[in-house]
Amino acid sequence: MDAPAQYLSWNFVLISVPNILVILGMILVFVVALLAPFPHEDPGEQHPGDRHD
Repeated sequence: MDAPAQYLSWNFVLISVPNILVILGMILVFVVALLAPFPHEDPGEQHPGDRHD
């Protein structure tokens, strides 16, 4: 922790390795959230208190 962070350089972009890991982690969480299935109910299932007029 006392050592300075290593940096990656691509032309005009200079970013530290810990920052790029955080960015990649956030992108991974975002992609997982997009692909994760949402809970859903069967179309024929009714709950007590549901009104279908």
